[in-house]
Amino acid sequence: MPTDLFAGTAEPSCLEGVIARIVYSNPDTGWSVASLHPHAGNEPVVVVGNLVGLHPGEEVRIEGAWERDRRYGRQFRVRSCQRLAPRTEAQIERYLAAGVVRGIGPVLAKRLVAHFGSDTLRVLDETPARLHEVRGLGTARARAIGTAWQRQRDLQEIVMFLQAHELSPALAPRVFRAYGAGAADVLRHDPYRLARDLPGIGFKSADRIAGALGLSHDAGLRIEAGVLHVLDTAIQAGHCFLPRPLLAARTLRLLAPPRAGETPSAALTLAAVDHAIETLVANRSLGVDAKAPEHAIYAPRLLAHEIECARSLQALLSREAAPSDPERILAALSTHSKYALSKSQHQAVVAALASRLLVITGGPGTGKTTLVQRLIELFAQQRLQVVLCAPTGRAAKRLAEAARHPASTLHRLLEWSPRLGRFQRHASVPLEGDIFIVDETSMVDLPLLDHLLRALPARARLICVGDADQLPSVGPGAVLADMIASKVVPTVRLTELFRQEKDSLIVHGAHRIRQGHMPELPAARERASFVLIERQEPEAIVGTVLQLVGQRLPEALGVDALTGIQVLVPMHRGPLGTAALNLALQQRLNPDGQPVGNTPLRDGDKVMQMRNDYDLDVWNGDLGRIEAVDPSSRSVLVRFEDRSVRYAFDALDALALAYASTVHKAQGSEVPVVVLILHSQHHIMLQRNLIYTAVTRARQQVVIVGERQALQRAVGIKRRLQRYTGLAFRLNPLGAASAPPTR
Repeated sequence: MPTDLFAGTAEPSCLEGVIARIVYSNPDTGWSVASLHPHAGNEPVVVVGNLVGLHPGEEVRIEGAWERDRRYGRQFRVRSCQRLAPRTEAQIERYLAAGVVRGIGPVLAKRLVAHFGSDTLRVLDETPARLHEVRGLGTARARAIGTAWQRQRDLQEIVMFLQAHELSPALAPRVFRAYGAGAADVLRHDPYRLARDLPGIGFKSADRIAGALGLSHDAGLRIEAGVLHVLDTAIQAGHCFLPRPLLAARTLRLLAPPRAGETPSAALTLAAVDHAIETLVANRSLGVDAKAPEHAIYAPRLLAHEIECARSLQALLSREAAPSDPERILAALSTHSKYALSKSQHQAVVAALASRLLVITGGPGTGKTTLVQRLIELFAQQRLQVVLCAPTGRAAKRLAEAARHPASTLHRLLEWSPRLGRFQRHASVPLEGDIFIVDETSMVDLPLLDHLLRALPARARLICVGDADQLPSVGPGAVLADMIASKVVPTVRLTELFRQEKDSLIVHGAHRIRQGHMPELPAARERASFVLIERQEPEAIVGTVLQLVGQRLPEALGVDALTGIQVLVPMHRGPLGTAALNLALQQRLNPDGQPVGNTPLRDGDKVMQMRNDYDLDVWNGDLGRIEAVDPSSRSVLVRFEDRSVRYAFDALDALALAYASTVHKAQGSEVPVVVLILHSQHHIMLQRNLIYTAVTRARQQVVIVGERQALQRAVGIKRRLQRYTGLAFRLNPLGAASAPPTR
């Protein structure tokens, strides 16, 4: 091989040649290994990188750099790749025969070139209807080939656009599905749509494209996109709105640093951001409301949800329940019940009989589930239909087992239709039932509460059960805390611990944490129900966790490492975040699993759904296990509770490893053993309700691994991360006006 071909191995180079063979190609990422015959040499060379849609016989220009792989030797690493149109009839025939276009093989390629000659590609581009002139090629088949050719050209245009702006060509199929044939033109007009419409593509990537296209630093389009991005980021963090000054300040902080190559004189002003907010309010891209907390800026959909939730809750509060004699009913109930009610449970039953709307809250061991059982008995005596539901499949299953009464998820209750893209139960087609009891209400976000309230029949009573001291919902809002904070929704807090729970170190520890006291911590023993194993260094913490989950706890307690133990962490990032821990735990618990495409997932992995998927009927936070991989159909089968769901490879970004999870994602779950990692690295997230939520996920044992001072810090910090919501204010402006935003 000519030596000059490898000159300057570390320097960028350019190769032109013909693709001889595709050795390997991952259809999901575009990463490929190919053999290239360069025009400048006699021997083929190996090229590796993103080569989306390339076929043998295509002439290409590749920019990149030479490198030496320890295993495979010298190869050319691709930075960008451009197809070169074949020029001669032989090149055109070879190009089409390689399978570039669905429906054209070697035989048809020869006939096309024989008929159209060197104009073949121009005919495909400009007048594909002429293809039926070729003998044996009917109108329908000619039309299909023309469509396939155009799709391939459109896809390649997107690939070129993405490569030109340093984005992965593997995004091309997703971009094409989102915007169709004119995708490149759509993005040239408004590159910020990438960040808004496609998960996983951040604002900075879109902003880089905008800069490359010549959009100025202070362009109105850019500032408006920044405002919407900041508000959307806040919504993803659970807020329903942002105060206008905070929205403007965050936007300025996002946009103010000049892009690379721009001068500091291009710096933005707060006045320019305020003007963009005014423009977005005027064109209804942002929402404001005179009845909302002062200076609140909403996404219009969340403003509508909040207004409607307040209206529906006020309607429930205004309706009187059917008259009854609570004491007589309670006396009759006590003769049939095995367990006596506590004082606060008694108050809850009386309130349930007197109100159309009721909140019941309390910590672990205070008898929430027992109370639900008694309420079911009570309403059954009155021949009223009770409907039980919860936000997640795990919570609904646990509720049904504990209450010995059917329960469903809210989405199934409201009959979500993937085909229609909406709930089929609403004001015009209400639910059937008299008493609706929602468990784990702290997990219910504002939009879901709105849909439930709209679907309640006129006669219904709503009882919301949950632990107000836990973390709020993953989605926007804090509906349980807001209803309580409004001071107009009847609320009963269960306070007494039942005898069988008083001796539980988990229950006792959880209540001490809630009160701001350190839990009682016996010596570190695998069989103790609440243990702190002190470790200082992150490496030592990870090593201890791997030993606990991989061997010590399963052997000592007889639990399954995957289904019986959940590792919880406050954060995603860092050496003690979920990302790093999941890879370490995967290697310990599933080292031989078959890889799934070019993803971190393996056959047999424990996984979590990361966003609601209405088509597949799986929800944010659902836990499953990969039970089969089918490379031929490029899909995997994931087992969730009592059913299996098939995922295409290109939809696997919705799944993440779940050996370790954030505490937020673990809401509503309950497992035999929780292993909680706490370290000073997590200081931003260390707060009382986070630790309390983690501890109350365990039935049998809590093992905290890390620093005692990190636990002490978390228990001592009562503050909660600020969450801007307006529901409490709307329900009672006077009662909620003096209170800070829900935290």
